[in-house]
Amino acid sequence: MNGERRSLGATAVSVMVLLSLIWGFGHVAAKLAAPGISLVFQSGLRSVVATALLLAWARYRAIPLWQRDGTLGPGVFAGLLFAAEFVFIFAGLAMTDAARMVVFVYLAPCMTAFGLHFLIPQERLDARQWAGVLVAFGGVAVAFGDGFASGRGTLLGDLFGVLGALFWALTTILIRATRLAAVSAAKTLFYQLAVSGPVLLAAAWLLAEPGVTGLTPLVIAAFAYQCIVVAFASYLTWFWLLRYYLAARLSVFSFLTPLFGVLGGALLLGEPVTPTFLLAAVLVGAGILLVNLRS
Repeated sequence: MNGERRSLGATAVSVMVLLSLIWGFGHVAAKLAAPGISLVFQSGLRSVVATALLLAWARYRAIPLWQRDGTLGPGVFAGLLFAAEFVFIFAGLAMTDAARMVVFVYLAPCMTAFGLHFLIPQERLDARQWAGVLVAFGGVAVAFGDGFASGRGTLLGDLFGVLGALFWALTTILIRATRLAAVSAAKTLFYQLAVSGPVLLAAAWLLAEPGVTGLTPLVIAAFAYQCIVVAFASYLTWFWLLRYYLAARLSVFSFLTPLFGVLGGALLLGEPVTPTFLLAAVLVGAGILLVNLRS
């Protein structure tokens, strides 16, 4: 279950940089689609659409999803954690900038490395990596301070981003530390999408969200990007990588995602980027690098 993972080659490095770019613009796409599809409802609907795409993919590739292999319990639990992550992220996007959200959410790689340190010998942290955890949390503190000083009322949304990061980290830890580590990437993702879709739609109903309010070409394109590129293709690729490579080695490249997110928010949404907040993004990225780089 926790067998030897490969060292990263050029292919894995290139894929992780591409994934970081995709994820960095994911929250921007959610904001762009929000005028026509409410946010938490949007996250649930994209899980439903991505589940259908995944089932079609599994059928085409003859990937078994239904055999008994002892993963039902951890799989359902992973789906619930995945749903909780996106309840906080998408609800938080209504209260903070996409650029701010991506910086807070990408505290997750440091949280993941911290948790795996205690569970998997291959993933133990050294002194430099512990320093990285502190640097990343320092960046989050700077970002919170920037939000407080700006007086723009982003603090609750920012806090939701940190909670989203926590649930993302718990999901990754669960996958690496249970039987899910040995199953196909498609099955791991299937559990998360299939469970999270109904849960997120129920959460949207409980939050009295309006759902689909108006479709424009931009709304449809932004939502399609989330369903096809982010929730289906990128997550499938991520869980495939987790099966063959050390999670901490992979996460080193996610330091790029907050920077891509800040860039996307500024360019596509016109979000303000203060020098203090840019410093916070750099600190979070530096923390990810320190945590995940190995000698």
